[in-house]
Amino acid sequence: MPISATETIGLAFQHTKRQLIQPFRFGQWLRLAVVGLLAGEAGSSGSFNFPSSFNPLHRSPSHHLLGQAFPNIDPAILGALIAVLVVTGIIFGIVMLYVSSVMRFILFDSVLTRECHIRAGWSRRQMPGWNYFLWQLGFTFLSFAGAVLLFGVPAAFAWAMGWFSQPREHLAPLIVGGILLFFVALVFFIAVAVIHVLTKDFVVPQMALEGIGPIEGWRRLLRMIQADLTAYAGYVGMKIVLAIGAGIVVGIATIVLAVVLAIPTVAVAIAAVFTGKSAGLTWNVFTITAAVIAGCILFATFMFLIALLSVPLIVFFPAYAIYFFAARYRPLSLELYPSAANPAPPPQEPPLFPAPA
Repeated sequence: MPISATETIGLAFQHTKRQLIQPFRFGQWLRLAVVGLLAGEAGSSGSFNFPSSFNPLHRSPSHHLLGQAFPNIDPAILGALIAVLVVTGIIFGIVMLYVSSVMRFILFDSVLTRECHIRAGWSRRQMPGWNYFLWQLGFTFLSFAGAVLLFGVPAAFAWAMGWFSQPREHLAPLIVGGILLFFVALVFFIAVAVIHVLTKDFVVPQMALEGIGPIEGWRRLLRMIQADLTAYAGYVGMKIVLAIGAGIVVGIATIVLAVVLAIPTVAVAIAAVFTGKSAGLTWNVFTITAAVIAGCILFATFMFLIALLSVPLIVFFPAYAIYFFAARYRPLSLELYPSAANPAPPPQEPPLFPAPA
């Protein structure tokens, strides 16, 4: 009988302990930190803030702040530099999405076999990684489009009805509409998160072991979920609980690490600023580029240290998915328990009569 989501926790803990501690190998710990960070298992988030209005003839406070911060830079050059950074960031994000897609399969192989080999995995997992990259790219676009429609249509309707021009006269529809929009958005984002989690936990193993595409993997997975809906619902619920607990632990570790690194970082930054001023350096394209590069290096180092501390979680959560899914997906079960594929032959009983001479 397939094991439940609760029973899988013990198996995942034992697997994590055997892979990381019995025996302890620092080289594998480092490789798993790199793979987990690039695969997105260590976790990161970002936000985009768009201005509510823009008037090129009006010098806003932010314009004065930019002018004070960068007094010797032509605004056209500064705008071109910002545009280059934005385009570079988009290209970098797409490249990293591809890298994370391939690293997802390398992480799956590393946890399944308890051995992490980045170079060999990168060469072997290009095709499924590409298919998974296309899936993630399309899913990200559809999710973004859905969010735009979800918030844009009600906002356009409220604007057309004049609710924003005289909000005090339309408090009731604005409040009721805001509450409804909040719950609809909550359901939408939960659905997006669940689809993402189920894809990397249950579709990626099918792609890795059978070479199928993500759409075919989802068709099979939907049949499995329909046949065992309670178990998969329990898995999602248990994973939310585990993720909250892990998030608290990682959050505390992140705060402590940030405090530890903040003191020398701030000291070096202040020293660099005073040294630059004494040397006559001003803000220009080269100094801004150097500052951006230094900030990126610092951020990457900080994220790697967080991933290094999170290696047990990087192994535990894929192991949790593997053991749960192996009880319901035979190809994964045969890989996880190879002895089941080649059982020992039954003992032969001695013949009742001796062989003829």
